[in-house]
Amino acid sequence: MSVAGRVALVTGAGSGIGRATATLLAQEGARIGLCDVDEAAGKQTARAIQERDGQALFVHADVSRAQEVRAFVTQVAEAFGGIDILINNAGIGSKKKQLLDLSEAEWLHILDVNLNGHFYCCKYAVPFMVRAGGGAIVNMSSVLAVATFPGTLPYTTSKSALIGFTTGLANELGPYGIRVNCLLPGSTDTPMMWRGVSPDEREAVEAEVAAAQPLRRFAQSEEIARAALFLVSSQSSFITGAALVVDGGLLTRIATTR
Repeated sequence: MSVAGRVALVTGAGSGIGRATATLLAQEGARIGLCDVDEAAGKQTARAIQERDGQALFVHADVSRAQEVRAFVTQVAEAFGGIDILINNAGIGSKKKQLLDLSEAEWLHILDVNLNGHFYCCKYAVPFMVRAGGGAIVNMSSVLAVATFPGTLPYTTSKSALIGFTTGLANELGPYGIRVNCLLPGSTDTPMMWRGVSPDEREAVEAEVAAAQPLRRFAQSEEIARAALFLVSSQSSFITGAALVVDGGLLTRIATTR
């Protein structure tokens, strides 16, 4: 999809959607700069790409720390000669807690990673895209940005804010030839999806999720990665400021029938 030779940054690339997206972009010929807070997992993704004759550079970075993001972006740009694509994928979930039980530290930590991390990556990557005459950014939101459930207030707030962040940035960066879109994945089979779920509970959770959506299954990380590839490729050359839902039809349903 016309990403061959491009330089792509992928955050949170150690597992799940981030790993699948980095791998797919590399298969399509992009050179990949990837980061993760899990150094072992990030290096494993980079090795897997390199073993398939792809080009990948891993840099350990916490996206909630501006200086670490700046160092990551700069190191990749110097190694590969610029930045063309940014996949803002790094994010964290949270334990289900109601507002009255939620600490200030927990609230700020979710926003620091899920929202501020996107800002830092854009702040430091966009100047390289401007110099290159254009680029493409994908921000990873969630269906929980628009339809939520109790106990997910900070996560929902961070993911909803990314839609506004995407809209504003698309308007601001359009004159520079930089397109900005976001993805809203539904239930996806990733390590984060299963965090806190015991092996004994997994079958019941799978059945519950399958029953809630028309396609009757989870998404696979590779399916979300293909949507990200589309949004950064020339196939979507006139799409910017969009929020693309990839949820197997989950949002077509309501909780009750009466």
